[in-house]
Amino acid sequence: MLEIQDLHVKFHSRSHEAVAGVSLTIRDGEILGLVGESGSGKSVTAMSVAGLLPRRQCDYTGKILLNGQDLLHADRAQLRRIQGKEIGVVFQEPMSAMNPLMKIGEQVEEALLIHTTLTRQERRERAIAALTAVELPNPAGICEKYPHELSGGMLQRAMIAAAIVTGPGLLLLDEPTTALDVTVQAQILTLLKRLNQERGISMLFISHNLSVVRKLCGRVAVMQRGVLVEAGETEQVYAHPENEYTRHLIAAIPTRTRKEEQP
Repeated sequence: MLEIQDLHVKFHSRSHEAVAGVSLTIRDGEILGLVGESGSGKSVTAMSVAGLLPRRQCDYTGKILLNGQDLLHADRAQLRRIQGKEIGVVFQEPMSAMNPLMKIGEQVEEALLIHTTLTRQERRERAIAALTAVELPNPAGICEKYPHELSGGMLQRAMIAAAIVTGPGLLLLDEPTTALDVTVQAQILTLLKRLNQERGISMLFISHNLSVVRKLCGRVAVMQRGVLVEAGETEQVYAHPENEYTRHLIAAIPTRTRKEEQP
C-alpha cells in the first residue's frame, strides 16, 4: 500500500531536519499509529505523503511509494489526480479546516466534483451515503447546514465523510480526536475502526496520545526530533519498549492510580 523510504525533509528556515531518514510501511487494510511530541516530525511526514509539502520552502529526498507510484517527486498534475481520490486527509481542527461559507453537502461533494463526472444529483446521493456511513443523523438535512451549525464531533464526522466519499485506499488522520471530549473521542475511534474493518481502508493515525493509539492501531511507530526511534506491534511496544523516549511516553500516560495520587 504505502512505503516511505529514507525520507528527509529540511525547511530552509530551520537549522535541522524536520524528518531525518524515516522509513515506514503501511500494509493493505492496516492502521499504523505515528506518535511523538510536538515538533517530532509526525505532521511533516503526513504532509509529505499527502503531497502538501511547501516544496519551495524545503529540501527533500527519499521515496514515498503508494502502490508503487512515487509521490514525493510526482509533479502537481499527478498529485492532483491522487489527492482526495486515492488518499483522504482528516485534520485536527474541523472548524478551521472546513469553509464556513459553504454548506456541508457541498464540501463533502468537492472531491467528487474534481475526480468524477457524476451528475449533481449523483454527487449529492454519494455525499448522503458518506454522511450515513459516518453515522450522522438526518444526513440529507446535514447537507444543508453550515459548519457553525454542527458540534465539534459532528463536524469531525463530516470531515471523515468528505475524506472517504471517493473510496480512497488510504486515510491520513492528523490528530483527529485531540479537540474532542473523551466520550466523542471514543465514538470517533469506534467509527474509524469500523470503516477500516468494513471497507479495508488503510490508515496512518497521527497522535501524541498513546492511549488513543493503543485502542485503534495494530502497529505503532515513535518519532523524536525527526527520527524514527522505535516501531513494532502496538502491544509489544507498550509491554516492552526498547527506546528510552518511548518508555517516557508510556510512563506519562495517565492511569487511575496516578490520577488518585495527584493532589
